Amino acid sequence: MRIFVLGVGQAGSLLAQLLARQGHTVWCGDRNVERARRFLGKKSSIEVREANARSLWSIVRAARGCHLLVNASPAVFNEIVLRAALRLGVHYLDLNSHLTRNPFKAEQLRYSKRFLAKGRTALINAGVAPGLTNLLAVRAAELLDSVESIHVRLYESTESEDPVSTWSPESAFDEAISSPRVYRDKHFKMGKRFGEREIFRFPPPIGPTPVFLAAQDEVATLPYYLPLRDMDAKIGGNDIDRLRRWYRQGKLSKSRGLAAKRFPKTPTPRMVARLIRRGILENARFAAAVLVRGLRKDEPLLIRWDAAFPTLYQLRLRGMHSTPIGYATAYLAALFIKHFPRKLAGVFPPEALPLETRRAILAAARLLSIRITLKISPLKKSDDDDEI
Repeated sequence: MRIFVLGVGQAGSLLAQLLARQGHTVWCGDRNVERARRFLGKKSSIEVREANARSLWSIVRAARGCHLLVNASPAVFNEIVLRAALRLGVHYLDLNSHLTRNPFKAEQLRYSKRFLAKGRTALINAGVAPGLTNLLAVRAAELLDSVESIHVRLYESTESEDPVSTWSPESAFDEAISSPRVYRDKHFKMGKRFGEREIFRFPPPIGPTPVFLAAQDEVATLPYYLPLRDMDAKIGGNDIDRLRRWYRQGKLSKSRGLAAKRFPKTPTPRMVARLIRRGILENARFAAAVLVRGLRKDEPLLIRWDAAFPTLYQLRLRGMHSTPIGYATAYLAALFIKHFPRKLAGVFPPEALPLETRRAILAAARLLSIRITLKISPLKKSDDDDEI
């Protein structure tokens, strides 16, 4: 397949390299060609063309001739890139939503009829969180007769003296200033930023950690595809603690804008290696958990998935200078592309993919040094424990 990757940052550069290894013909687009080449590395033969995600025609010119347009640019550009894919008449994939049109529904879904008319597939939110988390949620739902609630819990920790962007600074800032979406008693609501603190027990070596409400895209798609009553997403770890502190100090708001000191440019692989050598960046961890409560044969159950990803230290031992989140996002996106449902037409989040496709992606994910574990526990009729 001929694949064009728009946005050559932490995840986009690694994804492009993975797709090339899969045997695809790959080229990239970025507004800063020289910086994109630094992310890909000197030895990379992948072509980089100038392309501005703000300009539909710039994308069309750079991507002409592809079969699949992969949008690895900040989600604020989703609708422009979607229109570019429709103009080209090609398939589309992205990593997350921006929730611009409707705060409670992924904006990409409104393009479903247009992709259906073109006979093309748009696979959205196809990374790790969202992405893998959606697949785990729907897999748990398949084990139940009915679903009561879904809770997504993430852990993001960067052990460094100064802030280090493990993701696009624009995306990180946008997520930090956005109000969390929650689904309560079958209704969407806005939650309080960094609110509803709870102690969540991640598997060792992380252990019990405070987590807080966060703006995660799973809440903007799953309730439309799975009948349930409640859903929310929370994040814990050093990264969220730092953001919460800035928020309480009044330093984190849309009016103040993106401060480079707090949201520095995403480091290239060589910069990551340099930060590690200097002891500025010591380690980083990323973990995800999906908890689904429901009934099976009238008995209440808790189905819990845990996904643990290689740490920064473990990736370094393998000769990879990527962050855990960048690694996880790129590798999962590559799996979604490997099993891309080209015979479908319309817009699909991961949970709406055919059963065999979802199971194939989950099976392949277990082979990527991603430790995925399942635990099914019976619940009492009134299970209201604060600590899980």
